Order: sequence, then C-alpha cells, then structure tokens
Amino acid sequence: MADIKQLDKLREGIDECDAQLVALLARRNSITEQIGAIKQQTGAPLHAPDREATLLAARRQEAINQGVNPELVEDILRRMMREAYQNQQAKLACSAPQLSPIVIVGGQGAMGQLFAQQFIRSGYEVRILDKDQQTNAQEILKDAKLVMVSVPINALDTVVAKLPKLDDDCLLVDITSVKQSPIKALKAAHSGPVVGLHPMFGPDISHWVKQTVVVCEGRDHLAAQGLLQQLQVWGCQLVELDAKKHDEAMQIIQVMRHLTTFVYGQFLAKQGHTLEELRSCSSPIYQLELMMVGRLFAQSPELYSDIMLAQFDNVEPLLAQYQDTFASTLTKLKVGDKAALIDSFADAKAYFSDATAHFLTQSRSLLNKANDAKVLD
Repeated sequence: MADIKQLDKLREGIDECDAQLVALLARRNSITEQIGAIKQQTGAPLHAPDREATLLAARRQEAINQGVNPELVEDILRRMMREAYQNQQAKLACSAPQLSPIVIVGGQGAMGQLFAQQFIRSGYEVRILDKDQQTNAQEILKDAKLVMVSVPINALDTVVAKLPKLDDDCLLVDITSVKQSPIKALKAAHSGPVVGLHPMFGPDISHWVKQTVVVCEGRDHLAAQGLLQQLQVWGCQLVELDAKKHDEAMQIIQVMRHLTTFVYGQFLAKQGHTLEELRSCSSPIYQLELMMVGRLFAQSPELYSDIMLAQFDNVEPLLAQYQDTFASTLTKLKVGDKAALIDSFADAKAYFSDATAHFLTQSRSLLNKANDAKVLD
C-alpha cells in the first residue's frame, strides 16, 4: 500500500511539472508573437539561423550540465520553434511594395491559394485570374507588377500564350516543377523580366521557414530581386540554379522518386496483406516508408501524373539504368553471390560516405517520431 501511495505522490509531482511546462509554453508563445510583430514592422526575416544555432548550442550545454539528455532538449526546442514560426505567420513584413498589385494566374488552385494568402499577409494587393475570371482578364491584369503563373505543367504553355499583353516592367513568374520549357514559354509571351521558381514543398506546409525554393534566371534577373527578398523574409532558403541543371536534378529528386514510389504502391495493392496487417508488424523505418508511399497516393493523381510525364523522355534512360541495377542485384541474389552483394554495397556506401553520420543522426530522430506515432495509433 505504501508503494502505491508513493507512486501516486510521484505522479502528482509529474502532473505539477507538466502544468508548469504548459504555463511556460504559453509564456513563450506570447513572447514569440511579440517578436513576430517587431519583425513585421522592421522587415526582419522570420528565420535567424545564427540565433537558432546559438540558442540550440547553449541549451544543449545547459542540459548536459544538469544531467538531462541534450537530444531531448533539442527535440523540444525545435518543436517549439516550429510552433513559433507558425504563430508568426498572421502578419508578415512587405519587403518589395513595388511588386503590388500581384496577379496569380491559377490562383484558385492549392498552390495559388498558398501564395496568395502569403502575399496578402505581407500587405500586397492580390488579384486572382482563374477559369472563372477569364472574361475580365484584361482588367485584372491592368497595371500588374508581378504575375505568377500557378497552373499544371501541361497547361502552362497554353495559359501563358493566351495572357493579354503585360506592362514592360511586369515580372512574369512560374512555379512549376520543370523550368526550361516554362521559362522559354514565359519569355516568348512577355518582353519584360522573367524568372522561374520551383517551391520544393506542397500546399500543406504549416509555415514557410526553411522551405527550399529553387530560382532559375529567365530575363532581367535584377528585377526579380524584390520577390526573392520577400521569399527570404518569409524564411525560405533560396537555391539559384541554371534551368537545365535544375531539370536534370529534378529527374532524380522528383521524377525517379515518384515513379519508384508509384510502382511500389501498386505492388503493395496487389499483395495478399492488408495495410493494417503490414503496419501492425512494421519496424519504425518501414512505418516511415509506408507513410511516404501513402502520402503520394493521398494527393492529386493529375499532379503526379503530370510530373512523371513532363520529363519522361529525359528520365527514360535513367529508368533503364535503374532496371539494369535491379536486374543485376536480382541475379546476384539468385546465385547467392554474397561477395558481389557486399561489393555493390561498398560502392553505394562510398557515394554517401561524407553524409552517413549526419543521415544516421537525422534518421534516428525521424524513426523515433514514427515509432511514437505508431504507439499513439
């Protein structure tokens, strides 16, 4: 009985600590909201990487000094930072007022709405030009200083070609996942400044901080600097790439990845096991893989079909190499050639060698989160 009473007493102590943590989180949220308001007034970027790194290092050392796991402290801090960035989204600084008014072509789509909302939060005048507004296109585009095209890849050429003539100083932008062909279409339709953007995220992000946007030069790149500064104020990480280099990278990063995920999802659907059965006995790493496969099939089939089809001619040789690698591995397995398998492993490992320690640390954190989610289900 005494042990039960002692356990209850200790649990009361945990409840008290948890209540104090909640109160501290509320206080921290209040402070971060005030910081967000000052950033909005001064035009300071939402993300201050040097401050973040210094804060994390200091708190990790304090954790070590007090016998607390520094990884736990960093996990908590990063989650709180994500919440802070989310809280600071309500009203954002406007770093390039000369870009207003902004017209988003395809602004009723998910990505168009995402950009429209963010521009509005920063105080820009935003107009939407979509199928429902075509009859008023001339009026909507009048005096526009930035026109952003947010339409499916396979519709971009047609949509851009039909745009009324834009003012010479208007910046024309696209946000598709392919860059060479869209930039060519934009330059053919408009004599003024052109830039290609590829947001490496979808419309379901909670905030823009640390989100990558690839920037490909089109024409008169200096005119795009205001837009790029605005993206940085929102916290985006900009990567400037030649359009050809971008498309070659995306053939591996996006198209090959989507294709293999697409094929694996179809394969799973034909097996004799339900998803529940697979999840019930999966390791954290397979749980993560299932999440990523499921994520693709939770989204638009039109979008992913367009992404895969848009660069298929360029990706076909890569697919052939992938099939050869798969077939070669299968042959080694069939003949039981362990030495050859180890050699192949070593060859691939050499490619990842500089990043293996970093990837191991990052993946361990993700696996822990996947395992937590599985338990909670």
